[in-house]
Amino acid sequence: MAHRAHGVKRSHKGEVKVNESSPVIQTFRVYQRELDNRHDKYERIVKLSRDITIESKRIIFLLHRVTGADTPQTVHSEAMEKIKEIQEQKFLKIAKELEGEDPYMFIRAYSPGLQEYIEAVSFYHFLKEGSLVGLNQVENDLMFNSTESPTVSQVYVPPVEYMLGIADLTGELMRLTINSVGAGDLETPFKVRDFMQIIHEAFQSYGNTAREINKKMFTLRQSLQKVENACYTIQVRGSEIPRHMLADVLRQPVQCSDDNQTF
Repeated sequence: MAHRAHGVKRSHKGEVKVNESSPVIQTFRVYQRELDNRHDKYERIVKLSRDITIESKRIIFLLHRVTGADTPQTVHSEAMEKIKEIQEQKFLKIAKELEGEDPYMFIRAYSPGLQEYIEAVSFYHFLKEGSLVGLNQVENDLMFNSTESPTVSQVYVPPVEYMLGIADLTGELMRLTINSVGAGDLETPFKVRDFMQIIHEAFQSYGNTAREINKKMFTLRQSLQKVENACYTIQVRGSEIPRHMLADVLRQPVQCSDDNQTF
């Protein structure tokens, strides 16, 4: 005959009655509260991540206005204000949620927002400084000192998440190239090409990497080849094609040499 679970009784009507004073039941109630609290925290972080994704996309859209702008510094300043707002209003809340927790248990909750944020910050950094933002700077910007506690709250940034965000940056750099040509700026494409080639070489220097990175490497190569094709067109055919038509020529699909696919 099967043994009844401790603290669980069944009435003659088949109704299950739980003895809440049972040590076993009390232990499971503790587990239940812990799991419920963790689930609620996870959902709160997911919501914050969605907000970060939306705001980061808006920053990227704003930064593209720098092309042809009379005062790019104004665009830079406005973008930095919005980046600070994301840090202080969204990431600070995530940092507090992660206090005392294993960040790897929640990384999937905020990974999409973190990657989009890194893409936006790195795009801003390239436009303003002409260089790549480092992982250490991204980490430092997401560390928060509390006036209420001597401890430092921070959002953990796994290196692989940083790399995924940088891989996405190359798509925005490719769009920057096309927009620059359309605005009559024929110098930026060559700066972008040199910068993207360095990123591409750095990614290639890694051996076996995460599956997500391998997927984004293909897109990275596509973006780089489009930029290289743009530079080739400017260098070789720039004199025979009117500037206002160059952008349309560069938007035409080119063939990827790796697998003969058109993109």
